[in-house]
Amino acid sequence: MGQRRAEVLRTAIELLDEVGLDGLTMRLLAGRLGVRASALYRHYPSKQALLDAMVAHLVAPPGTPLSLDGPWDELLRGAATNARALMLAHRDGARLMTTFQQPSGEAVAVFRALVAALIDAGLPEDTAAIAVDTVMAYVNGYTIEEQARKVGTWPEDRLDHAFRQGLELIIAGIESALPPGR
Repeated sequence: MGQRRAEVLRTAIELLDEVGLDGLTMRLLAGRLGVRASALYRHYPSKQALLDAMVAHLVAPPGTPLSLDGPWDELLRGAATNARALMLAHRDGARLMTTFQQPSGEAVAVFRALVAALIDAGLPEDTAAIAVDTVMAYVNGYTIEEQARKVGTWPEDRLDHAFRQGLELIIAGIESALPPGR
């Protein structure tokens, strides 16, 4: 990634944290960078392309090793808790994650690895894909609600506990769909 393109991306993420997703405009971003908005389109052809790049960067920052070894349930727990933590680390992070239209190669690789782990555990491919998608939809939905309420309604430990309990219910459902003895 070119230096200027990386600067645009970094500044966009900083602005997200400052003004939120609704306040993040190409005009505001250009002003922060000291350029005209049209100059940004050399680096990102549209705001959607920028949002996709922001999601990709947050999900798998450059140089981050991808480790997907372990039992399927631990992999799902890890992916879910890591995704939630990532979303909570940024203002409107969960809403940002729902905007992507072109998933990054890293995101696709993680999804496929999680599906493969469930297939190896005995689920049919279509069921495994639905299971992973359900876990990720739960993470997104829970975290959107958490951020929309500005986190102040429940103490953080209660939110964490409720999140883990909901995740365990989904994992128990997946486990019940596995062939006996697996």
